[in-house]
Order: sequence, then structure tokens, then C-alpha cells
Amino acid sequence: MVGRSGGVSRRNLIQYGALTIGAVAVGAPFMRTARAQASTFKVGVITSLSGENIFGGNLTRQGYDLWAEVMNEKGGVEVGGERFQIEMFYGDDQSNPATGADAAERLIVQEEVDVLFGPYTSGVTLAVQPICHKYGVPMISGSAESPNVWKAKPEFNFGMIPAVDTSSGKSVGVLADMSDPKARSIAVIGVNEPFSKETAEGFRAGAEDAGLEVLAYELVPSTADMTPTISKIAALNPDLVAVGGHEEALINVVKASKSLNFRPKGLIMHYGVTNPAFARELGADADGTSGIAVWLPSVPYEDEVFGTAKEYDERAHNRWGSHPDYTEAACSASGLVFADAAKRLGKKPPFSAEDKVALKDAIAETDITTFYGPVKFEKEGNHYHDNIQPVPVLIQIKDGVSVPVGPKDAAEAELTYPLPAWK
Repeated sequence: MVGRSGGVSRRNLIQYGALTIGAVAVGAPFMRTARAQASTFKVGVITSLSGENIFGGNLTRQGYDLWAEVMNEKGGVEVGGERFQIEMFYGDDQSNPATGADAAERLIVQEEVDVLFGPYTSGVTLAVQPICHKYGVPMISGSAESPNVWKAKPEFNFGMIPAVDTSSGKSVGVLADMSDPKARSIAVIGVNEPFSKETAEGFRAGAEDAGLEVLAYELVPSTADMTPTISKIAALNPDLVAVGGHEEALINVVKASKSLNFRPKGLIMHYGVTNPAFARELGADADGTSGIAVWLPSVPYEDEVFGTAKEYDERAHNRWGSHPDYTEAACSASGLVFADAAKRLGKKPPFSAEDKVALKDAIAETDITTFYGPVKFEKEGNHYHDNIQPVPVLIQIKDGVSVPVGPKDAAEAELTYPLPAWK
């Protein structure tokens, strides 16, 4: 398995992203493990092990890897009273959709994987979906949150995290409702790629539903200098700023805001705020930033593999040196979904082409509770094959730690509002 990381710092993330389970293939877009002699379940993973989304790519990897390690310690996936070990095969999408599609095809054709675990970003996920359909191989996506993934009604893809259109709008409404004095205006920024753009659209819709005046709605490239955008928004002086993007963009928004001495009363972001790398990179400047979580170690769920959510959190922290966020947890739970479906299917590895299609049908019938929460995939509508069961919680970073602050019945601390001036 992947070598132990004593906490993934920004400095060593690039090196960490080049490592694989077993054999090491530095800098290659496609990586694989050493093969076992006995029959095993082959699990292919497409994720960002290099490029601009390496932060999140490594979270998905840690989640998937932890599941494989724990299952193998327990003897493997059970089928018909026997247990079969798991081999993990990795394809680096290099934070690029086309590269991800190519890597998926290599995993399916050359490595003959039984199932795929999905990419970190929704953009790559959208590119990989047609490959899964072409070859009839199911994919369980532990990270994708763009509603466009599910509006396409992907027959062979299944999502663990509720689409962002069901979570970002609700969360900004919670923030507005809890604000005191009441927030009256908001500016929304979104990175111009599928997930982030739809997150921004969700923030805007939620703001309008909450009666907030939307003073600005800006879409920017992922690599853009945020200073001009923040300068323009600062001149409008909104009470709230909402940002849809991945870690690098969100970090840059905070840095640009501080450099311009612009501090809104409330700042909410999605997704990267819950990634431990966000707080590590920004230090004390991360404090006060709000975000969205669909899983926390305090949720009242458990299963036979990981135990309680708190026990999963402790195990992940011991393994990787950092506490898991909801994406990492959802990726580990993806493995539980596969194991449950394979057990119900009753077919031993290696899977035939027909078995893989049957596995897809078994996954579609999933109805289980895991440490991550309930998992049941939608069978119709705009969230087809997405698991929309988890309920979003508003979190806020306090002393570098994500703490639930709303709704009130889920809060473990008071919301800091308005935010204090930059130090």
C-alpha cells in the first residue's frame, strides 16, 4: 500500500502524488500495483495525482486506499463464504479530463479491472463516464458533486456525495439566517469549470431564496489572479462572499482578500475548506471561513468494517497524519458499496464482461448504512444514480479545525459573525 505520510504538507504533496501502491512509476500518467498470485478483485482508480487538483486527488486516494487496506486486513471481500484480496490500480488523470478518459480506458482494457473508483473532479468524471458505458464497467464516484454528472443519467456511474445544487444553496441560506446583524447582500465567485460553476450557481440561487441582494456574480479561470476580482468586489462591500472552487482557488481568494485588507462579515466556500490542506496553507488566516460538509466524525453512523464515524476518523488520522474530510470518507465508503454489491452478486473474481454489467445492477440496488451515513442511489430524475441521502452541515474553521456551526441542532460551536479584521 501507499507509504505512510506523517501529514501531507504542501511542500511534499507533489512528491506524495507520484507514489503508488507497490511498484513506483514516477511521473507516469498510469500507475499500477504489483500483481498477486491468487484470484483478487482488481479495483481501478482514476484521480488527480499531479496537476492543479493534486490536493483533492490525494484525499480521494487516501480514502480509497484506507478501505483496501482495512478490507485486506480482514481477509478481503467476502463472496459465497470465501474472501478475496483487493489489488488497487491507479491512473493519474493529471487534473485533465482527456487524460483521465485515456487512463480509464487503459485500466479497463489492459488491467481488466472489475470496477472503477471515480476521479476527484467532476470535469474528469464527466469525461470518464462514456468510457465506463462503452466497456460496461461500473464506477463508484467518491468525490464528484456536479449536478451535470447526474443529469446525464449515467448508467454505469454512481455518486456517493449529494450534488452541490442540493447543498450549497441550503448552506448559504443557513449562514444568512444565523447572521447577526442580518446579512443583506452577497457577492458570488465561481471557478469556470463544471463543479465550481454549479456551486456558484447554487450559492446565487440560495442567496436569492434567502432574500439577499446579489451584488456581483463572477466566473474566473482556475489559474486566475484573484486580486482584480476581489478588488472589484471589495468596492461593492457585500456582507457575505461565497466562492465555488477547489483548494488552490479558495486559498488564493483568502490571500488576495488579506492583501487588499478586505474582510467581509461572512465568507463561505465550497469545496476545499474541509480539506486539511486549506487550513495548513493559510494558518490563522483560514479561521472564520465557513464551508459545507456532508460528513463529520460526530455523525451517528457505523458499520462492521470501520466501526463508528469517530473510529474511522481516528484510523484515518493514524494512517495519514491528518483528519479526513467528507470526500475522503465518501471514497472509503465507496469501497463498502462495492464490497456489499459484490457479496450480493455472488460472483468470484475475475469478473467476466457479463459479471461487470450484473455488478452495475447490484450497485444500483444498494441500500446500506455505513460510517459515512446511508447510501441509496436515486433511480430517476436529475440526480439519477447519486446518493442524496446525507444532510449538509455548515462548518466554520476555528483554530485550524472544521467545526459544525449550523443548523442549530447540528452545531457544536457558535458561528463567528461578523468576522474580525485581518491580523
